Amino acid sequence: MSASTNKKLLQDIFAAAADPDPAARDRALFTASLADDAQWIVTGQYSWSRTFAGKESILNDLHGYVRTRLRDRTRTVADRFIADGDIVVVEAKGDNVTPAGVRYDNDYCLVFRLEDGKIKEIREYCDSILTEKALGPFPQALLRPAS
Repeated sequence: MSASTNKKLLQDIFAAAADPDPAARDRALFTASLADDAQWIVTGQYSWSRTFAGKESILNDLHGYVRTRLRDRTRTVADRFIADGDIVVVEAKGDNVTPAGVRYDNDYCLVFRLEDGKIKEIREYCDSILTEKALGPFPQALLRPAS
């Protein structure tokens, strides 16, 4: 796929998931575009830092846990997309609140690698201190054994 095609896919994914109305946020395009063997790499050296390997782990272990820590469906608003071949870099900002009323408005740099129109890898760079302050440490019990 071309850089412009990859960029457009990510723009469409973020647009569908950024609706201010939590009930209207749609993750279907993201889910459909995620390769079965995709990896989500949370960078850094804190409790969330790890590789979520496979679509099931990304959707259930990572996103599933995050959903339990927020009041509404997650909202991340992208403001910049940079594409080069199979790589699309997205700068974005969260717009979220925990059930206790704590704001979780993290800044993200997400580096997507695509193959044949499918997301194969996501590298997440964010404010790790804010993540642990607002969401707490990632629970060890949710870690899947390496396959």
